[in-house]
Amino acid sequence: MPASNRLSSHLSSWLGAWPSDGPPSLIITSSPRREQPGWDGTIRPVAGVATPDGAVLSVPEAFLATVRSLGDTLEDVGAGLPAALGRPGWRFFQGVFRWSEEPIPFDRPGVWLPRDHEAVLPWLKPFNGDVLVGFDGDGVAAGVGRKIHDRWGHELAVVTEEGHRGRGWAKRLISQAAERVLDDGAVPIYLHSPTNDASARTADACGFPDRGWKILGIYPSDPGR
Repeated sequence: MPASNRLSSHLSSWLGAWPSDGPPSLIITSSPRREQPGWDGTIRPVAGVATPDGAVLSVPEAFLATVRSLGDTLEDVGAGLPAALGRPGWRFFQGVFRWSEEPIPFDRPGVWLPRDHEAVLPWLKPFNGDVLVGFDGDGVAAGVGRKIHDRWGHELAVVTEEGHRGRGWAKRLISQAAERVLDDGAVPIYLHSPTNDASARTADACGFPDRGWKILGIYPSDPGR
């Protein structure tokens, strides 16, 4: 299955709807997954993805009518969304949503390890798949975790340890992890804040282009991706 078809399958499963050609306008829908624990056991009541042509926003079934009454544009709905869901202290967030069909190949400096391996750093342990670790001598230089949302969509997150930054660890490990995700029959996804220039450079360097897509959600504060 082409990566673009895997992405459509993932978004349809994750959000509750995703037109095969992408959303031509704002679609507000629901999915049982809005009330179920996600990859880390956390329930996220809002999920959405926007393209330059439209957006799909998924909320709990009980709030569908209320959210749909907020307006016809993503800006209007986003402004009223936290309060409509009973979370007035939260904020609507739009991050950068990237995915790759052809990661740029580099050497493969990482080793796949189970999360409970003694060499795995604490920040990698919460992920729900095995993790990719890059070693510099006897120490860990960087690592990539996989957020396995479903069989078609695996989101990648990378951290380079202080003292090892600026040496290309992030782009090389993300590329290696993306190849593994594609081999596993899923599509690799990479998210980051619009203000995170370092993440944007990493994504560009390893074959995750910015197509103008956005990840949508609500948070108690800026997630700082």
